[in-house]
Amino acid sequence: MTVRAKKFTPEVLLSAPRRSLATPNPAGTLALFTVSTYSFQFHSKTSEIRVLDIKTGQSKLLSSDGTASEPTWLLDNDLVTRLDADNIAFAITGLATPSGELYNAENAKKSTSTGRVYNNLFVRHWDAYVTENTSTIWYGVLKKGQGMQAMSVSPLVNALKGHSFSLESPVPPFGGSTDFDISKNGLVFVAKDPKLDPANHTKTDLYYIPLKTFAEPQAPSPQIVKTGSLKGYSNCPVFSPDAKSVVFQRMKDIRYEADKQRLLIVPDISDLTNVQEFYETEDGNGAWDLRPDAITFSNDGSELYVTAEENGHVRLFKLPSSPRHATKFPEAIVSDGSVVSAKALPDGKLLVSSNSLVESSAYTIVDPKNPSSSALVSSSSKSGNAFGLSRAQVDELWYTGAGDYKVHAWVVKPSNFDKSKKYPLAYLIHGGPQSSWNDSWSTRWNPAVFAEQGYVVVTPNPTGSTGYGMALQNGITGNWGGKPYQDLVKGFEYVEANLPYVDTSRAVALGASYGGYMVNWIQGHPLGRKFKALVTHDGVFSTLNQYTSEELFFPHHDFGGTLWENREGYEKWDPARHLENWATPHLIIHNDLDYRLPVAEGLAAFNVLQLRGIESRFLNFPDENHWVLKPENSLVWHKEVLGWINKYSGVDKEHKNVEDDVEVKLWIS
Repeated sequence: MTVRAKKFTPEVLLSAPRRSLATPNPAGTLALFTVSTYSFQFHSKTSEIRVLDIKTGQSKLLSSDGTASEPTWLLDNDLVTRLDADNIAFAITGLATPSGELYNAENAKKSTSTGRVYNNLFVRHWDAYVTENTSTIWYGVLKKGQGMQAMSVSPLVNALKGHSFSLESPVPPFGGSTDFDISKNGLVFVAKDPKLDPANHTKTDLYYIPLKTFAEPQAPSPQIVKTGSLKGYSNCPVFSPDAKSVVFQRMKDIRYEADKQRLLIVPDISDLTNVQEFYETEDGNGAWDLRPDAITFSNDGSELYVTAEENGHVRLFKLPSSPRHATKFPEAIVSDGSVVSAKALPDGKLLVSSNSLVESSAYTIVDPKNPSSSALVSSSSKSGNAFGLSRAQVDELWYTGAGDYKVHAWVVKPSNFDKSKKYPLAYLIHGGPQSSWNDSWSTRWNPAVFAEQGYVVVTPNPTGSTGYGMALQNGITGNWGGKPYQDLVKGFEYVEANLPYVDTSRAVALGASYGGYMVNWIQGHPLGRKFKALVTHDGVFSTLNQYTSEELFFPHHDFGGTLWENREGYEKWDPARHLENWATPHLIIHNDLDYRLPVAEGLAAFNVLQLRGIESRFLNFPDENHWVLKPENSLVWHKEVLGWINKYSGVDKEHKNVEDDVEVKLWIS
């Protein structure tokens, strides 16, 4: 399905079909993907699994079973492998009980008490209290009968059960299929170090389980892959096409969740002592200053294709699959927008899934040998036209920051932009803080939604932002309200002096998570008086409250130690130290299931605003976490945020609500 609209509004954003990445079949002729759509009319979500004809770009419905997701081809893909003509090995994930059996909520014993007792961390993680059940990987074999419908499934075996140490994979709360891989030689997966406190360490190791038949009733003990001084997160293990090698990522710092990911390879899975790092340097910092993410092998295993953030994009890079041959930095073969995944096709080309600030989902054929010949296969929003958006709305700028470096920002203008007019500024501040505003699509903080209200949206990437080199990213450590704040001040001044179509006297500022922290910090400093209204979503009220969070390695890294070791470091950048300066109208949003930054942070900020007599409003969702994910709640969120900033910027006085101009049409493509 697709959406065509006269105006891009929150309803259009939230009801538009959302496509997954595309996974090609072994022949390279078809690709599987999912589409989910939410109807505000019926207050219901529909999900489809569709098959794309890669040659024509047309798709057909395969299944409308709303309980099915993550479709996969049975042969030659990430989660299955052919053992012989009649047997196919597979691996899936699911919860296991403390005894290692498959957990089933329906027949699990119900407690007569609501009490919970904990002897160690985590007590709760992200948006749930931790239970005794753990994530694990199960393997088995599909045995071929008379036709595919007659296939039988062998009993599932818990790959992590029955060993002298306890491992959990995928790693909660966001771990998934990228935490493990399967080949004819067995399984590789990442798991937290069971000997370390998981709330105070990021260390996840790579393990290998050799399997021959995938019918072994007891998996061999997992073998750890040691990586020397690299002791942080391990991510994205991928077997080579011949199943002999494994490529993966590893961070160095044991308490830094956003450290630079190093690209590593085990050239021979039978020898786990030989681990090689790409672009290794003697000082241990690594020569390539970007952070690789998703990894794909070429069909012959000679090349790697990896995604990495760079200057506001998520680009696709090509490099040799051997560190000794990788003598030059990777070559970018896709530079525009944000690449989500790349899948190898039989002819050596790639099926690339990507998006951008105006494009929600695109599938493209890319030839690594001739990237300029790329051909678009399918676009879910007709390159933004279905939403009334176009690339002409998007600009970017660079300005001098608080030091000897440049800061990048995206600029998104209304679709009916007239350079002779002046538009109020919407200054969007990203979270993380080690994150960035990229040329990518979002259903939560979408700059185009604000632009279509009549704003010029500027999204700066100040100190702490990823994709601009590790020096800029690491510059925020122990410096939360320092250089990042000054970068934002200089960005505002640059807009004021260089964008004549922006009316900074009617500016508003908005941010979530660290962005919410920064809005609270701005409220107590001179930049706060430059804005007509502020919006803080799930932000930090006081840095001294970081111990109400769950992943304690985060404040320990960013604030230079524990609270008792470096209280001064926490206090220095505490927004609550500057409450006497708070004066600007302020909307506070905070959710009950946010255990990363508990709801008391939002209530404290709102209480201060009310007691100081500052125009303020508090929005709370008892059923949402650090994000607002449910469409009905998200629509309320958008209406409250837009209503708040439109009131103070004067936008609601200029024209009627843009929702009145909406015409939405849905059809099957």
